[in-house]
This record gives sequence, structure tokens and C-alpha cells, in this order.
Amino acid sequence: MRWIGAIAILGTLAVLAAGYLIFGPLRISSGRLGRKVLRFKAFERFAHWLTAVSFVVLGITGLNITFGKELLLPLIGAEAFSAFSEAAKYVHNYTSFAFMLGLVLIIAIFIKDNIPDRVDIEWFKQGGGFIKSKHAPARRFNAGEKLVFWGALGAGVLVSISGLLLLFPFYGTNIANMQVAQVVHSVVAVLFVAMILGHIYIGTLGMEGAFEAMWTGEVDLNWAKEHHDLWLKERMAKDRLAAPPPSATPAE
Repeated sequence: MRWIGAIAILGTLAVLAAGYLIFGPLRISSGRLGRKVLRFKAFERFAHWLTAVSFVVLGITGLNITFGKELLLPLIGAEAFSAFSEAAKYVHNYTSFAFMLGLVLIIAIFIKDNIPDRVDIEWFKQGGGFIKSKHAPARRFNAGEKLVFWGALGAGVLVSISGLLLLFPFYGTNIANMQVAQVVHSVVAVLFVAMILGHIYIGTLGMEGAFEAMWTGEVDLNWAKEHHDLWLKERMAKDRLAAPPPSATPAE
């Protein structure tokens, strides 16, 4: 597990760091327009941050089981490490329920916008928006975001089921199945962390304007045109239909 975790997590961090140093962040090529468009409603952002924060807590407390003795114990000593590890285990157990709730909400809210279609093929052909001379069309979520969604959904379901088997031992399972659950939970979890590191990078340092979407709910109009043009057209068309007609001015 230490080798799998180190290669997956440190390897991902190295690739992301190299990409940032070589290419830098993906800027809004036409600059900010200053006009905003709503991308995520308040409840959608709540579901995302509930899942994200609980995932970070689970990641830190879970990775302590694999790497704590080698990395943390020499730094803080045996007594502090023992106290931290005991607390981390309880935090991990109870935070898992917040993560599972967030996962259910994420699936219910966003699955309809993450169904693959032909536009995703064109998105890949055009370089996914990372080739400045090409334009990659996308609906509310592009093909890369859809891959993250389905990857997170699959990994989230696996760590949730395996975690429940470990949290409630001998309920419908035996020692052999618990051993399988332990392996599945550990391996999928470290790969899950590596995948989400890429998601965090794109949503913060890697792409200008991306973090605003999930923080304030709004994005710059030029950002939407460059990264989610088809979604923007649909959104603006709905806004025009929903807008009340202009009031008639009586003739004098």
C-alpha cells in the first residue's frame, strides 16, 4: 500500500507541478468581460462542498493509517501520534456518513448533466480546451469533467460499501470478505485521492475563473463562452424566455 500510494499520489503531484511550471494556468484568452452568469445554485454548491470537505478529512485521516508511522510518528513522538491516530480513527468513521450523503446528493443533482454524448467526442478532438488555436465545444460539463464525475462515482461507491463492511464487521460478511473489503477500500482510496488532486488543480491553479464557479456560483461570461459555450447558449435562451415582456408605453 505504501508503494501504491506513494507512486499514485506523489506521481500525480509531480505531473501537475510540471504542467504548471511548463504551461502555466489556462487563462481566459479573450480576458474577463465583467458580466457574470449563474453556473451553480446554492444547494448545488452545498452538495459539492459537503462532499469535498468530508473527502479531504477522510483522505487525511485515512492516509495516516498507511503513512503515519513513517512520516508523522518521527516528527511528533509516540504519545502525540497515538492520540492523533485514535482521534483520526473516530473522525474518519463519523465523517464517512457526511461523505456518503454528499455523494448521494451529487449523483441526484448532476447525473443528468454528465451523460456522455457526441459533443464529448468533439471535445477530445479539439484538445479539450488546452490547445489555444482550437475550440472545444461543451455543454454544462465537458468530457473531462464527466470522466471525473463517473470516476468519483465509481470510487465513491466502492469505498463507501467497503468502508461500511469494515465499520460494521460480521453483518452479512465473514473474515475473508472483510479482508477483501480492506484491500478494496485501501487501494481505491489512494487512487481516488490521486484523481481528485487533478480535479482540485484544474479547479484552482490550473484554470483561471474555474474556482469562482463553485465558490460564488457565478462565472465570467467570457469564461463560459470559451469552456462551456453550448451550455451558455442554452442558459441564455432560457433566460430570454423567462424574462417578462417589455411593458407597452401608452400613446400620448
